[in-house]
Amino acid sequence: MKKFTLLFFALAMLIGVSAFAQEPNDQCKLYLDFYSNNYKNKQYDDAYPQWIIAYRECPKNYRANIYIQGSDLLKKQIAKTRDAGRKEALVDSLLTLQDERLQYFPTGKKNGVVQDFTATILNNKGQYIINYRGSRSDYVYANLGEVIDKIGSQTKGSIFVNYLQAAIALYKAGNLDVEEVINAYTKASEYLKAAEPADDAEATSIGEAKATLESIFAESNVASCDNLVAIFKPRYDANPDDVSTVNTIVRLMNRGECFDNDLYLSAVTTLHKLDPSANSAYFLYRLHSARGNVSEAILYIEEAIASSSAEEVKAQYNYELANFAYKNSLKSKAYSAAGAAAALDCGYAGKAYMIMGNIWASTSCSGDVAKYGRYWVATDFYQKARNADPSLASDASSAISSVARYYPEYSEIFMYNITAGQSYSVSCGGMSASTTVRVR
Repeated sequence: MKKFTLLFFALAMLIGVSAFAQEPNDQCKLYLDFYSNNYKNKQYDDAYPQWIIAYRECPKNYRANIYIQGSDLLKKQIAKTRDAGRKEALVDSLLTLQDERLQYFPTGKKNGVVQDFTATILNNKGQYIINYRGSRSDYVYANLGEVIDKIGSQTKGSIFVNYLQAAIALYKAGNLDVEEVINAYTKASEYLKAAEPADDAEATSIGEAKATLESIFAESNVASCDNLVAIFKPRYDANPDDVSTVNTIVRLMNRGECFDNDLYLSAVTTLHKLDPSANSAYFLYRLHSARGNVSEAILYIEEAIASSSAEEVKAQYNYELANFAYKNSLKSKAYSAAGAAAALDCGYAGKAYMIMGNIWASTSCSGDVAKYGRYWVATDFYQKARNADPSLASDASSAISSVARYYPEYSEIFMYNITAGQSYSVSCGGMSASTTVRVR
C-alpha cells in the first residue's frame, strides 16, 4: 500500500492540467460510486484505495467531494499510520488536496446558496499544518504566514497564535530578528481586531485568541522599550501622520509601559491631532504632568474639560487641574478649577474646599485687616470641607487650628472699628470673598 500511495500521487502530479479538460471516464464513475458508498457507510478502510483511483481517473474539476471526502480519508490514514515516511507522504497529499480544492472549487453551493469557500479551505490547510507539522517552526511560520496574507481577518484564531509562537521560537533560535517578530504580532493582532464573528461561539474564540496572543508576546520579552524605539522611530520619522504606524506604536508601548519615552509622547500627540477627543487630551495631560511639563499639561486638561459633556467627568478633571495647578504655584487657576469641581459634583466638594482653604491661607495679602482676612476665609472653606465630606473632618479641624493661631487679638480689631462675628469682605491675590471676623 505504501508504494501504491506514493506512486499514485506521483502520477497525479504528472497528469495535472490535462485532466482539467477531460470528460469523466468509466473508471472515474465506477470508483467514484464505489468509494462514495463505502464512505457513506463509514467503511473508510475500503473507501480509501477506491478513492485513490477515483482521484486519479476523474477530471480535477469534476467533484468537490473528491477533495472534501478525500481529506477526511487521508486524515484517518494519517491517524492510524506509524511509519514516519508514509505519514509524511500522506500529510503532503492532504495539503496538496487543499491547494487543488482551492484551485478548482473555491466556490460552491451550501443550502442552495453559492458561497466562497476560500477562507474555509485555507483555514483547514492552516490547521493541518499546525496538527501535523507543528514542530517545524520555520515551516509553520512561512506557511501560516501565507494563509494569513491570503485571508486576513477571516483567519482562525489558532492560526494567528501558532504563527506568532513559531516566530518567537525562530527568534530565540537566532533565525529571526526582533522586527520580524514584532511585525508578526502586529499583523496577527490587527487582523484579530478586525475579525467579524459569525456567532457567540466564534466571538469567544476570537477573544481567547487575542488574550493568548497578548500573553505569549508579553512572555517573549521581545518588545522591550529599546527594541520598539529602534524599530519604530525611523518609521515614525519617515511618516509621522501614518495612522497605522502611530496606532501600533501606542498599542505596543502601552503594553510595555514605555510611557516616559519621547517616541510614545510623539505618537500619542499625533493620534490626538488626527482624532482629538476628551480622553486623548486627558491622557496627554497625564503624560505631560508626569514629565513636569506644566504649561502643556494645563493646556491639555483644559482641552479635556472643554471637550467633555458629562458633569462628573468635568468635575474630576477640574479637581485634578486644581491639584496640579496648586502644586505648581498657579493659585488663581487652582482656585477657579477647585470652585468648578465643587459646583459640578458634590462628591468633589470637600476636597475642593480644602484646596481653596489652603490657597487662601497661603496667599500673601496686603493691608492691615486683609492680612488677617485670608485666615478667616480659609477657615470658612475648611468648615465647608468638613461639612461636605465627614471623612475630612480631622484634616479640616487640624487646618482650622493651624490658621486660628494667626487670628488677631480683640484689641487689634478694635483699632479698625470692627468686631468679632461681623461680616467682612476680603480681596487679594485676584480673589474675593465675604467672611466673618474672628479673634484669638
